[in-house]
Amino acid sequence: MSDENVMEMENESNSNYGKRMIKIGLSLIILILLLVALISSVMIVKEGEYKVVRQFGEIVRIEDEPGLKFKLPLIQTVSTLPKKKMVYDVNEKEINTLDKKRMIIDNYAIWHIVDPDKMINNARTMIGAEARMGEFIFSVIRTELGQMNYEEIINDEESSRGDLHKRITERVNQLLARDEFGIRVDDVRIKRTDLPDENEQTVFRNMISERESKAQEYLSKGEAAKNRIIAQTDREVTEMLSKANAEAAAIRAEGEQEAAKIYNESFSKDEDFYQLYRTLESYKKTINGETTIILPQDSPYARNLTGYFE
Repeated sequence: MSDENVMEMENESNSNYGKRMIKIGLSLIILILLLVALISSVMIVKEGEYKVVRQFGEIVRIEDEPGLKFKLPLIQTVSTLPKKKMVYDVNEKEINTLDKKRMIIDNYAIWHIVDPDKMINNARTMIGAEARMGEFIFSVIRTELGQMNYEEIINDEESSRGDLHKRITERVNQLLARDEFGIRVDDVRIKRTDLPDENEQTVFRNMISERESKAQEYLSKGEAAKNRIIAQTDREVTEMLSKANAEAAAIRAEGEQEAAKIYNESFSKDEDFYQLYRTLESYKKTINGETTIILPQDSPYARNLTGYFE
């Protein structure tokens, strides 16, 4: 075989090898493009999130069920929005109460997205949605607390404060639904109420003065109640003693009357004994350790005293 034939066969072999490599390369490129297209057409929807599918910037659908979903590669794009509840810390702001006192209110809200389509169309972004929600919350709180005095706010009982939070939440949701922002507030809570630094000491002094006045009022009422109770008790004791003394006097008089009756019945049986008894009784009243009596010896009074009864 000549050299020309050998060279011709080598050229043909190289040409066939090059064509095979080109085919293999094209096949690999096509396979890679298919894999890329397949991968880019797959999206995973996780629990607690929305997948927003856009085509040329327009929303075509929203996926909210967890699982494996598909989209058109290169044409459609996907963005994610949270489906779970979120906490928005509202910036503290100053309000005026009904009694013209300034207060700094610090509150927060728990909220979630209920309609991603409306939220994107009307609020554009989550930051925009939170900004509008914060404006509504401040407006409603300013209106509600502006109808209350300062002490009513800081001394509000838990049940009343709960009603206030409920009213604020309901009103904010009404405003959000009116403007179709696609979000809903679950709860609005006031976590802190402060006074501006320049007013704090003045208000505290006024509060202390009011508390002292109220305490003095309670003390005065207590003292008056005590005096009424003492007077009532003294009156009842006096009435009880008077009644007891009257009953004792009646019993004593009845006893003395009965004794006199017994004495009379006894003495009437022996007049001499009665005279002797009266004489002896008179001795007890007239004679003591320092008594000096001068009587005739034959006096009946002296004879009884000396024990001579003849």
